[in-house]
Amino acid sequence: MCAGIKPVASSPLANPQVTVTARIEVTTRAGASPDASGAVVWLTPLDRSLTVTPKQNVQLLQKHKTFTPHLLVLPVGSSVDFPNRDPFFHNVFSLFDGKRFDLGLYEAGSSRTVVFNRPGISYIFCNIHPEMSAVVVALKTPYYAISDHKGQLTIADVPAGRYEMQIWHERVLPEALNALKRIITIAPESSSLGILHVTEERSLLSDHKNKYGQDYDTPTATTPGYVRP
Repeated sequence: MCAGIKPVASSPLANPQVTVTARIEVTTRAGASPDASGAVVWLTPLDRSLTVTPKQNVQLLQKHKTFTPHLLVLPVGSSVDFPNRDPFFHNVFSLFDGKRFDLGLYEAGSSRTVVFNRPGISYIFCNIHPEMSAVVVALKTPYYAISDHKGQLTIADVPAGRYEMQIWHERVLPEALNALKRIITIAPESSSLGILHVTEERSLLSDHKNKYGQDYDTPTATTPGYVRP
């Protein structure tokens, strides 16, 4: 460094944090859907390393043959408890790329825990009750949001910079979601992602097999999942 020239201190305004907004529009064969909730949008930084995202411990409750909540988005490395609050057995499993697991048959009042240690989409089912389904989205970035009923979403405290934007919605085909990926630049004067259009094709969760890849058996009074422990 030449004598007499002082280094310039970096300004806190050089990389300001921005509130990013967007709106999801879901189109069906009948036209625009009145419910645009459940879309996940996330931003992965391209020109800097990610800070460590705090892991979470959350719950996916089983009650009234339903998973609550239906959709969970969490940082990679987070754990999910699966408590059984029904008066019968459940067998929670996922055979998809996000996290593959089979918790086996477990009774009312007990719980199992899964650590989602890799990024991806995990479709969650019960091997006894085909009507039960949920989704866990594990991400390596803290910059994400879920759209509300009107399709609105907000991602707070996003540092200005370049990102890869990705979208997921359970009723949109994977190839259509991949086509929506794009590189964006976030800045104070460019903080809106605009309107993001997705087309509803089908729901993977409405027509699935059991953990053996077979159709579900018709439940009977003697089916273990229907007998109170």
